[in-house]
Amino acid sequence: MKTGFRQSMAWLHGWAGLVLGWLLFAMALTGTATVFRSEIGDWMRPEVTAAPDQVKATAAAIRYLEKAAPNAPAWYLTAPDDRQSTIEASYADGDDYRFAALDPNSGRPDGIRETLGGEFFYRFHFELQLPYPWGRILASAAGMLMLVALISGIITHRRIFADFFTLRTGKGKRSWLDAHNVLGVLAMPFHLMITFTGVLTLVTLTMPWGLVANYGKDTTTMFAEVAPGYFERERSGRPAPLGDVEAILADARRRFDGGRIGNVAVENPGDAAAVIQVLRDDADQLGYSAGKLAYDGVTGRLLTAYAEDRPAKKTFDVLYGLHMGRFAPWVSRWLYFLCGLALSATIASGLVLWTVSRPEGRGFGHHLVARLTVGTVAGLPIAMAAFFWANRLAPVGLADRPGIEVRAFFLCWAAAMLFGLARAPRRGWAELTAMMGLGWLLLPLVSALTTARGLPASLIHGDWLFAGFDLVALAIGCGALMTALHLHRRQPAAPRRRRPALA
Repeated sequence: MKTGFRQSMAWLHGWAGLVLGWLLFAMALTGTATVFRSEIGDWMRPEVTAAPDQVKATAAAIRYLEKAAPNAPAWYLTAPDDRQSTIEASYADGDDYRFAALDPNSGRPDGIRETLGGEFFYRFHFELQLPYPWGRILASAAGMLMLVALISGIITHRRIFADFFTLRTGKGKRSWLDAHNVLGVLAMPFHLMITFTGVLTLVTLTMPWGLVANYGKDTTTMFAEVAPGYFERERSGRPAPLGDVEAILADARRRFDGGRIGNVAVENPGDAAAVIQVLRDDADQLGYSAGKLAYDGVTGRLLTAYAEDRPAKKTFDVLYGLHMGRFAPWVSRWLYFLCGLALSATIASGLVLWTVSRPEGRGFGHHLVARLTVGTVAGLPIAMAAFFWANRLAPVGLADRPGIEVRAFFLCWAAAMLFGLARAPRRGWAELTAMMGLGWLLLPLVSALTTARGLPASLIHGDWLFAGFDLVALAIGCGALMTALHLHRRQPAAPRRRRPALA
């Protein structure tokens, strides 16, 4: 380690960012996409239009489940809202667990394409497509390293705020350092907040000793105390149809003081002991802790009402809510998105800076890091575009459509990494960035050719969700192509071979 405190922090900053830097970049960029998880889900289901009424739509979905899954022990639904048109339903079917996207107008799944939508990016950014709990543990470890990199970076840069106003282009290493500093300082409070709260959301996996000391293996008691308010009762064995579901949901909205319905759980359906649990939309408040109401599913009588009032739990819920950003109105969501892009670019520029700060002759390790950085950083946006392309090109009725989308994502990312390994870094950056630009630029065209909600139609009918997605894709594509053109022009000229003189 280097001598001197600041030099030691510089050493720590560099290596903490490098060890899991590629993983951190993937987590940051997919997490940034998660800001618009609901909107991405709607774009990937172009057959679905907005719900006319949240209560009527949810009630229609429950009536459908009465016929489609009468023997399920419970049904779980996510109600539509102003950001998500689709009703998401799930239930146990023997040893299997079924998921369905339901049309808010009919309550049925007919004609809706199967897709993971924005849920894929959400899950990937903290599970990394690995089995539980290993993906979450790895993501938590990466988050801790990110905190170390952020704090050591603040200590290292004595003139960090002065450097914010310094950006020298065309200066090689100096330019990368300036870009890294500007991007880091630009949204430093956000970087610290999103990293710390991200680590906090997984703290029970990385530091479980408090739970073990208090509850041991009694997880039932633990969950009952951590998240109270759920009303449970055994099946009576006496068949009975559900009562007026629409009236129950309307009463819940009234008791939420104008708030929206978030999730609905129907337990013991078809039994005299049926219970309908209604949770308030978690986007109605900063704290990620919704009020809960429990109704008798047959009579409609209110059984219990719960609102969180424990200071420690409310503090955690606020920190969790800050990370999720569900509370944010559209202006704040765009700020989350832009700050997330700044965080992703900070990580990417740090990885590039690590390689350009070292002489070319450092050997195999240096070359491997440089080329992996090209494939990982430039390849991930290509993979994300491929995910959306697969959604539009795979036939609607094709089996395992979600799996096809995911495989398209990983195959394209792997291909980009191999391409980056095979090409010199300078050429790899230019060529992969050009591919990224084409992938995103052509995405709105593919969408227009395969659906009735292309960009021209969306602009004419004021369909701003679809128009906004396509315009962002065009902006990404144009920006990437301009970057690729700039990188291509900066390629060093090949040395000319001198012809031998004639005797």
